[in-house]
Amino acid sequence: MRLTDAKHSLSKKRCKMQYILGIDVSKDKLDLVLITEPGKFHKVISNNSEGYKALDKWLVSRQVEQVHACLEATGQYGEEVAEHLYKQGHAVSVVNPARIKHYGESKLHRNKTDKADADLIAEFCLKENPTLWQPLSPEIKHLRALVRRLEDLKTNCQQEKNRLSSGEKDEWVVKDLSTHVAYLETCIAATEKEIQNFIKQTPNLKKQQELLNSIPGIADKTSARLLAEIGDISTFESASQLAAYAGLNPKGFSSGSSVHKKTRISKQGRRELRSCLYMPAVVATNYNPVVRSLKGRLHDRRLANKAIIVAAMRKLLHIVYGVLKTQMPFDAEYHKQFNFSA
Repeated sequence: MRLTDAKHSLSKKRCKMQYILGIDVSKDKLDLVLITEPGKFHKVISNNSEGYKALDKWLVSRQVEQVHACLEATGQYGEEVAEHLYKQGHAVSVVNPARIKHYGESKLHRNKTDKADADLIAEFCLKENPTLWQPLSPEIKHLRALVRRLEDLKTNCQQEKNRLSSGEKDEWVVKDLSTHVAYLETCIAATEKEIQNFIKQTPNLKKQQELLNSIPGIADKTSARLLAEIGDISTFESASQLAAYAGLNPKGFSSGSSVHKKTRISKQGRRELRSCLYMPAVVATNYNPVVRSLKGRLHDRRLANKAIIVAAMRKLLHIVYGVLKTQMPFDAEYHKQFNFSA
């Protein structure tokens, strides 16, 4: 029995199922812990198509028609098994590893083995009933691959430039470094062009980019990264949820009447989103009326410049949410009045 597409489309809701599957992901194998009414069962499979077939047979042998599978967001290593389970009609949750870690600490879990980790993930899924996950559309997957490839190229290019400026004197090495830098710069330019061409050729992405580019502080390069990292805006119920996804949600620390530490951002979210918002936020503090107004208020409160920029990043992300959610271009007066965190 398969879950219907309508069932899958309700990814923002919770799913309560009789069978729970915790998956600890590594490059070559998957440790599985299945929770059923009779008890728990452990299995190890390879992290490839043959392993996924073995997983299907194992679930059938346990008379499991539908399962709520849960795994940590560990990048590409877990994407294929998540998509396989989704296509087979199972409910899937992909959870921030920090949540699993904190849950384990609250339960005083001390063992650190792949089996123990899978067991912990299954227990977390059973008790916390995390939000359901949906795979990215093919367009967003391709855009994300291009954007992350571009960032890798830029990082490699900067590393080689740093080596050139480090005082290297060997003639052969300097020549080789210069050649490599020139090659990487060519690759960067080609990848940037491919990203923009792909967006222009994809009507939905083109429309979303035009909306984002209406926000002062955001242009083609930033909007492409935002679209790649945010994915489907409908999966976020509020701007605050999107800010938490980026790790830009505030994290306070106070206890009693004497312990009051400074509030900081959690950083328990997508680093890629935070990194692509920094420079646009700097620009927005000067040219975006909503963000500039925020900067003025925070400056009057004598906040440090770094804190102001972080607040500007969060505000800018709230505006991004509002523009994409309402499908309306940026309007300063509208965004001043509308509370997108509600």
